[in-house]
Amino acid sequence: MPDAHASTGPFAALRRWSPPRDTPVRAVVLVLPGGRAQGRQPASTRNLAYRRMVPIARSVHRATHAAGAETWLLRYRVRGWNEPDRDPVQDAWWALDGIRTRYPDAEVTLVGHSMGGRTALRVAGHDSVRTICALAPWIEDDEPYAQLAGRDLVVVHGTADHTTSPKASHRYALAAREVSDRVCRFELPDGHAMMRRAPAWTELVRRTVVGAVTGRLDPEIARAMRTPAPDGLRASAIGASGQGR
Repeated sequence: MPDAHASTGPFAALRRWSPPRDTPVRAVVLVLPGGRAQGRQPASTRNLAYRRMVPIARSVHRATHAAGAETWLLRYRVRGWNEPDRDPVQDAWWALDGIRTRYPDAEVTLVGHSMGGRTALRVAGHDSVRTICALAPWIEDDEPYAQLAGRDLVVVHGTADHTTSPKASHRYALAAREVSDRVCRFELPDGHAMMRRAPAWTELVRRTVVGAVTGRLDPEIARAMRTPAPDGLRASAIGASGQGR
């Protein structure tokens, strides 16, 4: 199905893929691209961080639109995190409030890469959010996690990532298990750009989102959530090196 439409708000812009006509929207997937630590330049759909998430958003849409899920891809106002302003967090809150206004009963799944992963974790406490899929998330030592209580969290990180820290995301997932019993983390032999193992990244996102939308958690993800650390937080990514199938 082609893109339904794009819309621009006072903060950022959205590209949306809608379910078939006359299919009620029961869930929304909000996709959050990466960015930079600092940067006041306007974000663009031509930025690589944004373009990297377009095929993931399309894959999610193809897998879930028949079940009544709408997929939103957020384009931030500016490219940077910009502490203490945390610009992408403001933009994500704007998008989530828009979802709540448009679809009051819809449950939201967040999918974010790099800075978008950090953003997803920060806004996970929004009332609409039920599931977070954080891809190679940017994690700092003082990253809060109490907002993850009652949420499902799937973290995916490449072991060859030199941009964001796999060790930091492992520590964060371990801390998150203090507030939620539905946390897992997958590893795969890839770097930050998700290029070498792109199908494995996409497959894990797809399975996470389909489980969230249908309410039927993927068996591999459920198994990882049940498995104690370290194995449950260093599981082999689904579809990587022929494992996880």
